[in-house]
Parts: sequence; C-alpha cells; structure tokens
Amino acid sequence: MADDGEWARRPTVHEVAREAGVSIATVSYVLADRPVRPGGGRRYSIATEARVKAAADRLRYRPNPSAQAVRTGRTGVVQLSLHMLSDPWALAVADSVNTAAKARGLTTMILADGDWSDALERQPTDVAFIDIVPGAADAPERLALLVERGQRLVVFSDTLEPAGFDVVRSAAVPGCYLAVEHLLQGHTRIGCLTASSARHAVGPSRYSPYVKLLTAAGQEVRDDWVEEFTDSNESAYLAASQLLSRPDRPTAIYATTDFAALAAVNAAHRLGLRVPEDVAIIGVGNTLAGEHSDPTLSTVGPSNFYERVAEIIVGKALETEPGGGTLHDFPWSLIVRASTSGEVAA
Repeated sequence: MADDGEWARRPTVHEVAREAGVSIATVSYVLADRPVRPGGGRRYSIATEARVKAAADRLRYRPNPSAQAVRTGRTGVVQLSLHMLSDPWALAVADSVNTAAKARGLTTMILADGDWSDALERQPTDVAFIDIVPGAADAPERLALLVERGQRLVVFSDTLEPAGFDVVRSAAVPGCYLAVEHLLQGHTRIGCLTASSARHAVGPSRYSPYVKLLTAAGQEVRDDWVEEFTDSNESAYLAASQLLSRPDRPTAIYATTDFAALAAVNAAHRLGLRVPEDVAIIGVGNTLAGEHSDPTLSTVGPSNFYERVAEIIVGKALETEPGGGTLHDFPWSLIVRASTSGEVAA
C-alpha cells in the first residue's frame, strides 16, 4: 500500500510525456481532446493518442484544473442559471447538460440565487446558460458587458436576439393555443391554473390563449375557475386544490406550466377524483416529469428539447473561436397522453 507521501505527490505532464515518448504539447492536446488543428488536419495520430492515454492511466495522472485554467484560459466549468430550480423544466435541463458535460470532461455548476451577472464577473466559466427571468429589462446591458469580457453565453429567451451570444428560443404562446384547443374539443367547463405573472402580463402570455379561445367559442371566462400560483410547487398545489374543491368544479384544467399541471394531478388524487375521467388536465412545457407521471401528462412543447439544448451549451463551451451568436428556434407541438385521453366530457 502506498504511503501518504506517494498519494500526496501528483504525477506531472512532463512524466506522462516521457512515459509515452512524445512532447509535452502532444500530451496537452490529447488530454484536452483537441486532435484537429485550427487550419485543419490532425495534430497527432490515433496510435499516439492511445499511447498518451495509456501512459496517463499507468501513472494515474489527473490534470490540475487551476493550472489548466491559467495555461489555456479554460475553466472546465459549465454554469447554469435557472431561476426556478424546482420546476421540472429546469431539472430536466440540468440533468441533460450535466450528462453531456461529463462526457466531455466538463463540470456543471448550478447558480442557486439567479444573480448570474455578478457571479460571472467574479468567476468566468467556459460557458454559461442563462434562463432569463421575464421582465428583466436590464438583461441586454448585463449580457453585453459579459460578452465584452469574452464570456461564452447561451441565453434562453423568447424576445432577445443573438448579440455575441447564442439564443435558445422556444416560444410558448403559440403552443398554448394548441393546449386550449385540445380541451375545447371535449369540454365546455374549462378552468385555468396560471402563473400570476402570466395573468397580469402586459401583452400576450400563456394565459392569453385561454381567454381568447374560450371567448371565441362562446364560453364564459369565469374568475372563480381561474386560480393563480407563484413559482413554487406548493403554491400550484394549493391553487389546484382550491379549484377542484368547488362544488361546480370544471371538468378540464389548462395549466400554464407542467409543474402546475402535475400539482393538479396530485390534488385531484387527494380529492378522490379520477384523471382524466373526472377532470382532464393539460400542461405546458413537455417536461420529462410529465412523460413519466401517473397518468402521463398531456402537454405542449418542443420535441427532444433537453438533449438538443445540452449539445448547444456544451458545443459552445468547447468553441475555439468566438462566434457572433446563433439563434436556435424550437417550435412547439401538441403531445396527447393519458391525462386527457378518454375523458368523459360534461
């Protein structure tokens, strides 16, 4: 068994190079997974790559992250700023990015307080994914300052345009019309669980399709069939319980997020109601949690969103040259599952 001195001493890149019979630069390129030169062509052969990795394994060499950051300007860190960590959407993004990042030797860090600009000014990362909070008017200026410093960014926003950073756009409102239209095919008593910010928004929001389509269908938009929630599962559950406890409760619920729809499913179960036979429920977002709930959740959203976004974020982290920014647009579709199929209309 090795003594404490042996464990404390880290093998160096010089020793790996000597063991493999190659230059220090070749070891650095191999272990950083950079086989291709900027102008094209391989820096090293596949046989050389195998020899270097075998030497590193024999010596139990592990790169020193601090030294690498100084030498290469890379931190090996992907930062995620997600403004509601309990939302199934945010959890699915974090899980997919972490899986993709680990496969490329990167570490994922999640910013808990959402104060992304101050955090990135203190500690730059290889890339930061920022879920812009709706209504953050100063976001463009804060993003511009980070871009000037060379920070790679991927921004989730329905309104911002690329400006030295990539934008992931997944416009929800058109998809929300599909959700309400789906319920209108079988129901005349449709309630709504909506985020407070959506209900009182100036301009189109996820609540807008509910009002417009019910009005167009000649149905009354009843205030007592609309319940608001804030950014927490508990708030959504209480709102759903209040809506479903009414003696004249609706027979279908349109929820403006998947996490609120899942809270409604849980509230219905507690109240002894069957989903979808007693109440049909549809959400918004197409999260993995809805795909695996009981019953599975009907929803609207983009397809293969999380894996594709993870590829965009990790790809940005590995860029060798800064780009001007790319718009990645994800159209939405209706996904009908068990929470609305086979329901009994009233």
